[in-house]
Amino acid sequence: MIMRVWRGYTSHENADAYERLLRTEILPGIHRVSGYSGAWLLRRNKAEEVEFMTITMWDSWEAIEEFAGQGHTGAVVPDDARKLLSRFDEHSEHYDAVWVP
Repeated sequence: MIMRVWRGYTSHENADAYERLLRTEILPGIHRVSGYSGAWLLRRNKAEEVEFMTITMWDSWEAIEEFAGQGHTGAVVPDDARKLLSRFDEHSEHYDAVWVP
């Protein structure tokens, strides 16, 4: 299993709307990709902004490439999300899952 880690940052005012968009549209929409195995969504309130981290789970590099395109590291950020984010990682990081509970 491959874990894909990505971070996005938003203002405190936009944080609830961004979380709602992730939970109701973006993350459920990824289920269309064969080889997607689920996600974790993490949220951290900081002094100046709110950080969101998504950790998505994938069965193969081919599945990630179907989702993210050729090269498989580029961020996949829909327009609705870009409107709420102040900044985000341009590329995701990938890890081999060596132990997953």
